[in-house]
Amino acid sequence: MTPTEGTASAVLAIDLDAIAANWRDLVRRHPSGPVAAVVKADAYGLGAVPVARRLIAEGARHVFVATLEEALALRAVVPRAALLGVLNGLVAGAEAEAAASGIVPVLNEPAALGRWRACAAARGERLPAILQIDTGMNRLGLGRREVERVAQDPDAFAAFDLRYVMTHFVASEEPENPLNREQVRRFDALRAMLPRAPTSVANSSGIFLGPLAASDLARPGAALYGINPTPGRANPMRTAVTLEARILQVRDIEAGESVGYNSTWVAARPARIATVAAGYADGYLRSLSGRGVGLVAGRQVPLAGRVSMDLLTFDVTDAPEAAAGGWIRLLGPDLPPDAVAERAGTNAYEILTALGARYRRHYRGQA
Repeated sequence: MTPTEGTASAVLAIDLDAIAANWRDLVRRHPSGPVAAVVKADAYGLGAVPVARRLIAEGARHVFVATLEEALALRAVVPRAALLGVLNGLVAGAEAEAAASGIVPVLNEPAALGRWRACAAARGERLPAILQIDTGMNRLGLGRREVERVAQDPDAFAAFDLRYVMTHFVASEEPENPLNREQVRRFDALRAMLPRAPTSVANSSGIFLGPLAASDLARPGAALYGINPTPGRANPMRTAVTLEARILQVRDIEAGESVGYNSTWVAARPARIATVAAGYADGYLRSLSGRGVGLVAGRQVPLAGRVSMDLLTFDVTDAPEAAAGGWIRLLGPDLPPDAVAERAGTNAYEILTALGARYRRHYRGQA
């Protein structure tokens, strides 16, 4: 099946070949160590299981998610020989389940170290772990004072197989921001107090900082899915999604007639309006009202009126190809998530992670 076949109201086509090509590109750009696959939030809305399966087939051996629930859903896909890490760490009480499943938590605060140490003792084995140091995000991770206190305990890490010590950039998409260099300086100073372990520094944009962010493991997410890791410059990544929605009806209206809720759009001339099967319930953001565009046979057509729950309306007066039963493109290589995000006043991360469950999904390049 292709995106323009079948009886679907809307089709989300996900190009696993493009995602795999993006991963290989990032591997080439990070020669200091391997490159993980970050598939949190259902692989940024594109499907964690098929994405993880394909990237593991490509050679990825480190997979990261945000929560234990996400990790458990992937356990059958990610081989035990690979690292399956939980970036948010574990909620208290989840340690035994994580350990039994071979899941590696990121330890983000001293109490988490204590709970994971107790779990290791109860199991009579050393457990794998990743330690996060906060160097400026002030979100998750041990701060300077906490690192200093932990470093004074000679047994703090005795129960762990410390796979990596990591940090997270605040503004790596801004290569001239001095905080990037300052974060690396802080990270180097703090990890020097701890047992020697491999390091993990670069996120998607961090990889493009070059040697500054070189480490033993990079952790890209957004760039895998075609989001531009170098804002303000040409996107080096391949677009991985195409979203097309069915035109349900085309109607002619007179100049002066309005379209949609609250009459926010009024025709300045006789117009043709296409009503399309998608809406904010499908993740087409309401903030695109009056700003969004679609493509009909390569022609750009403006959104007319407000985004509603299940329907969109486009002015197709200048697109004679538009007809009931046809298709309008809402995302794709010629209408990438970054461009849609700019119109919506958000970022491309939200555009992808908002993609709804009602779309019929079509995967190209399944492993």
